[in-house]
Amino acid sequence: ASGKNIAPRVAAKLDVGQISDVTKVDSPDTFERPIYAGNAIATVQSLDAIKVITVRTTGFDAAPASGGSAAVESVAALAASAQVSFMGSEIAKNDRPELTAAKIIVSGGRALGSSEKFMEVMTPLADKLGAAMGASRAAVDAGYAPNDWQVGQTGKIVAPQLYVAVGISGAIQHLAGMKDSKVIVAINKDPEAPIFSVADYGLEADLFVAVPELISAL
Repeated sequence: ASGKNIAPRVAAKLDVGQISDVTKVDSPDTFERPIYAGNAIATVQSLDAIKVITVRTTGFDAAPASGGSAAVESVAALAASAQVSFMGSEIAKNDRPELTAAKIIVSGGRALGSSEKFMEVMTPLADKLGAAMGASRAAVDAGYAPNDWQVGQTGKIVAPQLYVAVGISGAIQHLAGMKDSKVIVAINKDPEAPIFSVADYGLEADLFVAVPELISAL
């Protein structure tokens, strides 16, 4: 997120175009990136001498920790402008894995009905699986879950090994944020819910019955 904040400013300084959210590098000047909430893939070619790109991290395997040949240079930091002052920082601490890096994510939706029910149902499941906790935008907007748990086009893009969607209908913006997950499990009592279109395993059931049964089975 920090890099995506800086990159457009770098591109403006260099007077070149920026290519955002790249999922594949076809050649040194040609890239693929999702558009329309991931429903289409645009192939973009840049003739700029310097390419400024941001990547969708879920589209690439993690780079090896060693073995690269790039030079590392230390650059002296510029003094802050007199117009800017540091007021302080607030860092959220979380015992769970970071959402964008987690191998397992359990996400809850608006069907949970309240923040109390969200925590009561989802926390034991996340604890059993050692999972990060996520939420749909509808659940976040309703105040059931904090903003940094939001998965989707306007939240975080994730691609864990296992994604468990509980009470999430599957709006197109949410699907865009998690459909690259390796295995998707959906629990929803609406058989027509769009989430079932991307789920590897779908359970048509009342989440308040199914989730406790799943936890006891685990």
